[in-house]
Amino acid sequence: MEEVLVLIVGAGPSGLAVSNCLSHLSIPNIVLEREDCSASLWRKRSYDRLTLHLAKEFCSLPYMLHASSSSTFIPRKCFIEYIDSYISRFGIEPRYCRSVEAASYLENEGKWKVEARNTPTQEKEVYGARFLVVATGENSEGFIPELPGLDGFEGKIIHSSEYKSGKDYENKEVLVVGCGNSGMEISYDLSNFGARTCIVIRNPFHVLNKEMVYIGMLLSKYYSNLTRYGIRRPTKGPFQLKVATRKTPVIGVGKIKKIQSRDIKVLPEIVRMNGNDVVFENSFVKRFNDIIFAMGYRSTANHWLKDYEYIMNKDGMPKRPCPHHWKEGNGIYCAGFSKEGSAGIAKDSMAIASDIDE
Repeated sequence: MEEVLVLIVGAGPSGLAVSNCLSHLSIPNIVLEREDCSASLWRKRSYDRLTLHLAKEFCSLPYMLHASSSSTFIPRKCFIEYIDSYISRFGIEPRYCRSVEAASYLENEGKWKVEARNTPTQEKEVYGARFLVVATGENSEGFIPELPGLDGFEGKIIHSSEYKSGKDYENKEVLVVGCGNSGMEISYDLSNFGARTCIVIRNPFHVLNKEMVYIGMLLSKYYSNLTRYGIRRPTKGPFQLKVATRKTPVIGVGKIKKIQSRDIKVLPEIVRMNGNDVVFENSFVKRFNDIIFAMGYRSTANHWLKDYEYIMNKDGMPKRPCPHHWKEGNGIYCAGFSKEGSAGIAKDSMAIASDIDE
């Protein structure tokens, strides 16, 4: 068993940020990552046209701002370059291809036992750590719902994490299920490449452009709660909903114009499928070549974290709501589960390092 003070599972932005904050306090730590690279969600499971929806001022990791010369809304490629620079600048050395299979708390020894598989060699590695940081994030596994008749659909079915570009869908009938930012972006991209695109929209949501969000984020830094002075905020504003439910408003006017022009058709909830025919809630039936599910992700922390009840619920998410989500007893922490993007990651990592240093 290899002993270390802090073991971090996950080398995405969250794990890297925690490792860097710990190292700044001279706290030894090891980062384990199941993939062969850092930030695999960005490198392997993101579509080509992706850009950060929040301005770069709100998307920096601790101790390193984005370059002043970079665009306000950073493209995927540039964000990956930022991650690479972050790792190089601070000498972070994740141990890649380490698939964590089990983590349990040893009550009698007051430490965590973590078992990992070195996937190239298939050798088992065992670590002992006083502190364990779960940094696998909210977006570990793509979610595709069980729908009646889905298994009989003869076209291509993918999760949004597998989507790269609309160039392979020209002149095809494509259904996008999910109306968050990924679903809307993918629909827009498909339409731009000549796909005949439909999107399923079930619930109401706010639509803002990036500039509106930028201004709102800036204002939120200075706009305090004035309820005690008799000034009440609207009950259903986009930023209040973001705070209350962690749901992000849909960003981007271009996609809405496509919907308004009927280039992207909006359809209600799916009832069932008959082969490649999809039946919707309003009894409308349409045949599709391909379906892309953009209904988000699920945490996989509970798959390997055997004593997850210390900090996680049965869905692999923190038991306590933000901002109290990041810490529980017995030396376990989680980073990157606040649904606040890079800003939340920065707050989590600084808080975790500071708490361990006490």
